[in-house]
Amino acid sequence: MKEQLDSLISQLVEHGVAYEDALSEFEKRFIRKVLEKSNGNRSRAAHALGIHRNTLSRKIDDLDLDHRPRRRRASR
Repeated sequence: MKEQLDSLISQLVEHGVAYEDALSEFEKRFIRKVLEKSNGNRSRAAHALGIHRNTLSRKIDDLDLDHRPRRRRASR
């Protein structure tokens, strides 16, 4: 796996991908994959990532990862 990661990093550098862009894309894909594995359960995903659930929720918002329709509030 380390060789694959080294190869990917080399390709990113060769193509002039900026550090911030590479980091953001990695974080987005990593979090998306963990969320998929946890069936969208943010608490389980946060635990697997080793971060607080609120931190994960903030990252999901910041990285625009949440594409679920918003729940409608019940009218009173």
